[in-house]
Amino acid sequence: MIDRLESISRHYSELEAELARPEVMADHEQVTTLARELAGMRDIVEAYRDYREAEKAHEEARELLHAERDPEMQEYLRTEETATAARIEELSDRLKFFLLPRDPNDERDVIVEIQGAEGGDEAELFARDLFEMYTKFAATKGWKIDLIDAQESGIGGFSKVEFEVKGQGAYSQLKFEGGVHRVQRVPKTESQGRIHTSAATVAVMPEADAVEIELPEKDIKVETSTSTGPGGQSVNTTYSAIRITHLPTGMVVSIQDEKSQLKNRDKAMKVLRARLYERKLAEQHAEQDAQRRGMVRTGNRSEKIRTYNFKENRVTDHRIHLTLNKLDRVMQGELEEIVDALISAERAAQLGGGTGAGAA
Repeated sequence: MIDRLESISRHYSELEAELARPEVMADHEQVTTLARELAGMRDIVEAYRDYREAEKAHEEARELLHAERDPEMQEYLRTEETATAARIEELSDRLKFFLLPRDPNDERDVIVEIQGAEGGDEAELFARDLFEMYTKFAATKGWKIDLIDAQESGIGGFSKVEFEVKGQGAYSQLKFEGGVHRVQRVPKTESQGRIHTSAATVAVMPEADAVEIELPEKDIKVETSTSTGPGGQSVNTTYSAIRITHLPTGMVVSIQDEKSQLKNRDKAMKVLRARLYERKLAEQHAEQDAQRRGMVRTGNRSEKIRTYNFKENRVTDHRIHLTLNKLDRVMQGELEEIVDALISAERAAQLGGGTGAGAA
């Protein structure tokens, strides 16, 4: 383990030196690639440096204790020796976690797509609630939200909303959110006070660089039209809405959020790259072993992952059988406890070599 950590530490220093070179700093793509790699290694390198310092302090305490004759000083040094030994053990466990296979996409920005599913108007209202929940969670992390496209329903919900989340580690925290989110509550339109069950789907896609997913002009068909609002009525007279079809796969992306055709095209291309990258990842994961497939992050938008029960103020994540009776706070963006539990479950599965916490 130490040899591997030494190698990582050396590589980190080499990357820092490379990033400081003027010719590299002038190349935006190279800076982005190096910065992402450094960010992915920073925690383990810092933990390893702390580990080496703790080892040094432990050895110094042992040597001084061996030579010391004063009883009070001996007692102090024994305490120091015990404390540094505990620190070494703690850091050793932490480093073992860091050395687990990492998802290479963890430091990427993400594109999130939320759609109302089963439940009509109530599902679309819940889609908006989820969007606001993720917006508030992102704010606590210092991440930036950029709206890509929003298709509003007539009563204030979203039939579909797509947005980009920019910030360090965004994918590592949000990748667990892909799937069906089920809500149980009394709709505002329900006069009898009956609880209805509705659902919204969430897809979380790591953002792909242009060099990773090439989109030659011959592979895409671009169509323009006027933007439309709820019910299909035209909301402007300029042909700013964009529809891009990826001819090899038949994948279609439509964006009309911006008044500028160019901006809508840029957003549509970004979404198309993310969807194609997600498809590529899904194909890779399908070829991997059962251990990987059994872990908590499936990304399958047809899988029921969580239930939000408003009457009981309860949220349950079915993959790890976690129930919290503070749904009101979760809907205000306090997702940390759920996300941390999902990360821990995935790491425990990796360490144990088992199948992990499967979906219920």
